[in-house]
Amino acid sequence: MPDESTAEVTAAGIARLAGVGRAAVSNWRRRHADFPKPVGGTETSPSFALPEVEQWLHDQGKLAEVPLRERVWQQLAAHPAGAATALAHAGCVLLLVRDRHPSWLEISAVSDARLARLLPTAFETVLSARFGGHPAVRTPTAHALQPSVPLLRASAELAAELGAYEAFEFLLGRHFEANPRQYTLTPPGTAELMAALAGVSAEKSTAGSRTGTEQPAVTVLDPASGTGSLLCAVRRPAALYAQEADADLAALTALRLALHSGADVGARAGDTLRADAFPELGADVVLCHPPFNERNWGHDELAYDPRWEYGFPARTESELAWVQHALARLREGGTAVLLMPPAAASRRSGRRIRADLLRRGALRAVVALPAGAAPPYGIPLHLWVLRRPGAAQPHAPEVLLVDAAGTGHDNAGTGHDKQPWPAVRATVLDAWRAFDRHGTAEEQPGVSRALPVIGLLDDDVDLAPARHLPPPAADRGAAALDSVREQLTGTLRRTARLTPRPAAPARPVRLPLTTVGELARAGALLLRVGGPGAGTVAGPVLTEHDVVAGTAPSGTLPDGPDEEPVRTEAGDVVLPVLGGGSVARVVDEATAGAALGRNLQLLRPDPAALDPWFLAGFLRGTANHRQASSYASTATRLDVRRLQLPRLPLADQRRYGERFRTLAAFEDALRLAGQLGEQLVQGLFDGLTDGTVSPE
Repeated sequence: MPDESTAEVTAAGIARLAGVGRAAVSNWRRRHADFPKPVGGTETSPSFALPEVEQWLHDQGKLAEVPLRERVWQQLAAHPAGAATALAHAGCVLLLVRDRHPSWLEISAVSDARLARLLPTAFETVLSARFGGHPAVRTPTAHALQPSVPLLRASAELAAELGAYEAFEFLLGRHFEANPRQYTLTPPGTAELMAALAGVSAEKSTAGSRTGTEQPAVTVLDPASGTGSLLCAVRRPAALYAQEADADLAALTALRLALHSGADVGARAGDTLRADAFPELGADVVLCHPPFNERNWGHDELAYDPRWEYGFPARTESELAWVQHALARLREGGTAVLLMPPAAASRRSGRRIRADLLRRGALRAVVALPAGAAPPYGIPLHLWVLRRPGAAQPHAPEVLLVDAAGTGHDNAGTGHDKQPWPAVRATVLDAWRAFDRHGTAEEQPGVSRALPVIGLLDDDVDLAPARHLPPPAADRGAAALDSVREQLTGTLRRTARLTPRPAAPARPVRLPLTTVGELARAGALLLRVGGPGAGTVAGPVLTEHDVVAGTAPSGTLPDGPDEEPVRTEAGDVVLPVLGGGSVARVVDEATAGAALGRNLQLLRPDPAALDPWFLAGFLRGTANHRQASSYASTATRLDVRRLQLPRLPLADQRRYGERFRTLAAFEDALRLAGQLGEQLVQGLFDGLTDGTVSPE
């Protein structure tokens, strides 16, 4: 039997297993003398034996509703050989379950020890069938598989519940989340857009949309495959080729691709630029998210490499080495789409290669994406669309430049989890498909333009789209700005009407006080805390930014335990607990139903005892916040239970509440006036400089 004594789990893992928060696990440890004792870790972050924890949770009735996926993940995360090895073993068994299910049923009926001895032969058969003679996935030995047998049985059970590919995607996704600094992920929206530009996405290809025929099966290469996200975005491939420098990641990617589709999979581990695994390949499509800003990419030893058809890249231009590698591995007329840093479009050290790419018609389009489209998330990355020139391809006199950096964003739009992908996809693909069909495209001011190649061949050969596109005129013309002016004038009038007139009382008022904590204990209000919530949350999420800025719910919740998130109701009062600002928001009908995001505290007053506007108003007092806050070296945290408010009859509360409601309306009007004023000022500056507004 396999030895599970080394399998350990942290308090956070126990919380996931039981579907509770970390605080509940701490309470169990204090209250239950029979709770398993730590077997490792540190005093502040102990670890526990997984079998002991599972048995205790089972005895306490706390495992009854835990999804199978959580238990499988904990087994994988606690594997003595490491999560990557455990994932590879799980991927092998999932591939066996999917491709040779009768064989799995036959050998899985034996004991664990016997199963560990039988699995290498079964794995070798299925891996050879899917990957050929040189697979990136090595067949594990019986000795290596011994501690994995319980995990493999559970993984097969999970495959019966979810499907083999879906089970592997879940486990792989959890592994990536647990090691965010170890992997560079290409988000699904970016991967799907790149595949669509190459004509191989889940929707019909460009050629298919023109002819009404089904997209032909294609051969696709990713020479820097990473986690395989780009190749997973390809529809109906004939063959998928991947190369990745990290051997463990190459194995996981190979298994992911094999489980994703029935296409032939050629996956190799190795440094692509120094040791190309597919030197004779002529792919239909190359998709690539190369590593950025590499200095040690092989500049010295690759000086005479035949791939540098468009010029030898400088040591600081590793991205242009990847561009030329992609072109070298395409058949004539094949398409490559690469995710590039914006500096690659304008650095002087790369201008000669950019110029030759343009002259020979290899570079067909440069697309600027919104910041947050892919790591590094703070930079607006570019997509380069290339096509390998050949005798059958006429010289291309124009190149397409698209700037989607501002597409779909409002004033609050930031962050990679808020990308307006439908708008970005429509903007980019509409421009590209028209250009690809006709060799030119109608100009869209501020968005896209087809430029003659000769116009870009100056001393800089700067391909940054924003530098060559005329500014958008639609929202900067005089008529549009006049409309903004009218809105601002009306808002200023409303602000003047709402401006409060302070009135001093005849004598200072000293009211008897209570605290939020006392009111909660008395049942006058309910306290709830925002958190990760369920793994999939339907509807909008109210965030800290939304509360502070007074905007509509705009967020999404990250994956968390499968528990129902806190939902807001009209009349709730919501406060941020970090940052030290005096902010409280009363939830209205429009915001009701949103999930409560992280670092927010919700107070739900009993309408028979507390007026919500009275509550929110007194909670905003500066002195009140100061006495209820704790201060660390880097942040201020609010203890909501210590906030004070006066004990008043409901009628007096409503009198205060009406005044607080008026103040909130005045605050909203001021905020809107500021936004409209900024819009008008910037619009006038832009209009005067681009000629759409007269100086008269």
